[in-house]
Amino acid sequence: MKSPIGLQPVLTPALLHWLRTHPQLPKHVWYYVAGVTLSALNRPDEVPAVLTFALEHGAGTSAPAAKEISESRQRADQLYIARRLREGLLKSAAVVGVPKVINAILALKKVTPEYLLDHSETPSPSGRATEIYSTPVPAVLERGQAFFERLYGKISRRVMGQMDRSGTEDLGLAARLMYGYILSNEKVLDAKETSFVAIAGLIPQDVNPQLKGHLRGALNHGATSDEIKAVREIVISICEAAGMRTLGSDAVGGWGWREQIADV
Repeated sequence: MKSPIGLQPVLTPALLHWLRTHPQLPKHVWYYVAGVTLSALNRPDEVPAVLTFALEHGAGTSAPAAKEISESRQRADQLYIARRLREGLLKSAAVVGVPKVINAILALKKVTPEYLLDHSETPSPSGRATEIYSTPVPAVLERGQAFFERLYGKISRRVMGQMDRSGTEDLGLAARLMYGYILSNEKVLDAKETSFVAIAGLIPQDVNPQLKGHLRGALNHGATSDEIKAVREIVISICEAAGMRTLGSDAVGGWGWREQIADV
């Protein structure tokens, strides 16, 4: 997929290598964090390069060379990567919006080998189809509520209450749907990994109030401070490669951050 007219490429071989070999990132994290960041930046044209690089070079520094493993094992590893990248993008819909996710996933499909695509014969391991069509709604919403409460801890009631009393109860209802059917599903990405999705989607949007909550939420979901800082670092690096900058106090507009990016 070509870059839009007038936009320079974001990813370089050197940047991709640095993302993949970052010493503080858990294995199998860099590629879906990068994909979500690029989607949030409205650069779906860059997402395919993430998958291509991950499939060719593996998930991290300890990944064995392709010649050292069987073809069946290699395909299983590649399917694992492809599904996690798609799931990261899908979950980011709750943060960056559905249109960007549609564009990113469709761009991704164009470079994904047929044997790595989910379809009717090999459905998504998320099981969301069953949850939507067969699982009682209260069960899914209760799971989402439990996920939300673990994320926000002792302030969870206050956070949800703010949305319920926002002037329309529909805001709180929308949040419950997203947490129930999208974010709390842990069959592909667990709670900690889902927190990394949220961080990757929020930093490019310059929304510090929400970012602060999800940075703390990542800790509540079991991430270490070093892991969170590493995710934050690679997201900011991708944003800067795309042209984002800290805006000066006299800036009347522009694309960047209006204040210091929240940290743990």
